[in-house]
Amino acid sequence: MDMVLWIKAAVMGIVEGLTEFLPISSTGHLILAGHIIGFTGEMAKVFEIAIQTGAILAVMWVYKERITSTISGLSYEPKARRLTLNIVIAFIPAAVIGLVVGKLVKEYLFNPVSVASAFIIGGLIILAVERRQKNRGGDAAARIQSVDDMTPLDALKVGCLQCLALIPGTSRSGSTIIGGMWMGLSRAAATEFSFFLGIPTLLAAGAYSLLKNRDILHISDLPVFLIGTLFAFLSAMVCVRWLLRFVSTNTFTIFAWYRIAFGILVLVSAAFGVNWHEG
Repeated sequence: MDMVLWIKAAVMGIVEGLTEFLPISSTGHLILAGHIIGFTGEMAKVFEIAIQTGAILAVMWVYKERITSTISGLSYEPKARRLTLNIVIAFIPAAVIGLVVGKLVKEYLFNPVSVASAFIIGGLIILAVERRQKNRGGDAAARIQSVDDMTPLDALKVGCLQCLALIPGTSRSGSTIIGGMWMGLSRAAATEFSFFLGIPTLLAAGAYSLLKNRDILHISDLPVFLIGTLFAFLSAMVCVRWLLRFVSTNTFTIFAWYRIAFGILVLVSAAFGVNWHEG
């Protein structure tokens, strides 16, 4: 029993849960946290993807009534069928592109300059989209006020934007929420659809990573994965509930400035010899 390793797994789980659904890139934060506490290596890379399952289970718990009603209404409720179809459509682009270029992304883009650039550029995009939203009359003037009003084309566009999250430091939530707002979704609708889209995306990513890397995993790793998943679930539960309240009365501007500052931190740390990639 390695208590130190278990504590590190818990810390990583907390970081995952707190950052997965905010537009600030969970991947970037996990890389930094892993470097700081010494949680690195091939197993750690699989762990970072696998514990996303805990975070998305928190979303499924928060939205359990909506998910249950959608599933039960598939045979007779047009709204349930439309939402399900839109989630499937939005999921496909990232699933296909991820399989095609995922290895190349890890090989060429997991470096300080790429990560920092994604953080900073993402922050600037958030500022631009929020300014555009304000100039157009705010959320009240958005073309789509609810996920139920989205068309398959809207879903496809959000799904294509989710592909940007393959770039380390971009943020899956950031690309789908901010991208959705840019396309005309209200802040609340974009956030909610990002949550729903995360269900198949993160579950599939976790399952694929475990299956692909099963040769380097051992039964003795199971407690570490379970602890990380549990703490990811608990911290994500807090974060999701907080974010739903936050978006009802606030913009994402604060996250934009945080991203820019964090990107600068990555560049400065790299300049002083901190190797994020090898961690």
